[in-house]
Amino acid sequence: MIRFGTDGWRAIIADDFTVQNVRYCAQSLAEHILRDGQADPGVVIGYDTRFASERFAAAATEVMAGNGIHTYFCVRTVPTQVVSFGVRHYGAAAGIVITASHNPPEWNGFKIKDTHGASAPIEIESEVEKRIPEIIEQNRVKALSFEEGLNKGIIESVDIFPQYEKQLGSLVDFQSIRSAGFKVAVDPMFGAGAGYFQSMIGMGNTTVLEINGERNPCFPGMKQPEPIASNLAALSSFVPANGASVGLATDGDADRIGVIDEKGRPLTPLQIFALLALYLLEVRGQRGAIVRTVTTTSMVNKLADLYGVPIFETKVGFKHVAPIMLAEDALIGGEESSGFGYRGHIPERDGILSGLFFLDLMAKMNKKPSELIEYLYSLVGPHHYHRADVEFPPEERGSILQRVSDMPDRIAGSTVEEIKTIDGYHFTLSGGSWLLIRFSGTEPLLRIYSEAESLERAQEVVVAGKKILKV
Repeated sequence: MIRFGTDGWRAIIADDFTVQNVRYCAQSLAEHILRDGQADPGVVIGYDTRFASERFAAAATEVMAGNGIHTYFCVRTVPTQVVSFGVRHYGAAAGIVITASHNPPEWNGFKIKDTHGASAPIEIESEVEKRIPEIIEQNRVKALSFEEGLNKGIIESVDIFPQYEKQLGSLVDFQSIRSAGFKVAVDPMFGAGAGYFQSMIGMGNTTVLEINGERNPCFPGMKQPEPIASNLAALSSFVPANGASVGLATDGDADRIGVIDEKGRPLTPLQIFALLALYLLEVRGQRGAIVRTVTTTSMVNKLADLYGVPIFETKVGFKHVAPIMLAEDALIGGEESSGFGYRGHIPERDGILSGLFFLDLMAKMNKKPSELIEYLYSLVGPHHYHRADVEFPPEERGSILQRVSDMPDRIAGSTVEEIKTIDGYHFTLSGGSWLLIRFSGTEPLLRIYSEAESLERAQEVVVAGKKILKV
């Protein structure tokens, strides 16, 4: 069964994620694109560094070509946001990215981008998913060989990087970063972001030191290529050992960012989000709405109050963030998994631009990462975050849901002041802390989150939640 989750369809390679199933997805998307009788609207297709990603991308390209759709095929592995930018650059109808983002190495995925370059909304994914069984039953996949498509000009091999680099150069002061004299340690986690920071700012007085920059679909040394503390031990050691000013990490498809301070300590995604919002509001002097998913920090709410800008809260998944960003011309949109998008760019996460913005924040304020956190806390107070991911037998999902809905009116000694069910169950507790419990949309995991005035308190709240849920 092919089911689209939080961001696209993901499955185990060679089990469910096969070349033929990718063809079915591509055929369904092609029929969606052509349903209004558009003439050759164009599709951009890219892929990450996972096992056989280029083969899956080629299969999708052959199907698009077989349906008469001009296809821009990326000639090398690319971050997801480069494909999103390519959709806007070429005026294409859609984009396809073969990636499982931060999932473990045995996974791969099929992401769809809409004409804005944003993650496809639920309506599009639902339509694509709904049509697939009929396509399989009727065996109506159309395909043209890659070589024939190239010869006919319906498949075009492209390198989007030069245009993408030019776009980022219009959004951030490269020269300020290049002349700052930083030593930037970078960990692309064996993924698609390798080489990007070096190309853009690794010159002048600033140097870039990259680890894990080679392609390795096994992602050795980490459970999955996600830029969270448990996966960044190597970068955390590398930064102080080499006297680096900061460490930056991107996930498997480079649309998310992780940050290590000058002492080798990871910043949480919530701290990063708040600092990037502060950068745009204070350093850049910009104003506009902030869009946050329910799992992100209340620090951005306090910043919104301080700087007089509106804030919108939505479900987890950037496909829920992007429509609000477009409708409100939002300044920044963010989610707890360290994915952030910006006005004037694309309504999609961009880990490369986020890293560049963070470096420019350091340069403009002349502060180290730890000093930026101190300054942030002077404005909004200390906030600390903790998350636990718990695997569970699928047959217990119903009983876990029942226990969530029967949560007591006191958690970890604090009164439950408000319960929101935007996405999962969000409990606002007395004293300013909160607890969120929700099922992952892409993996068989129960996610338990908390934010509080201290790390110890956040951990205590998560433990209390696990005990109540019996997980």
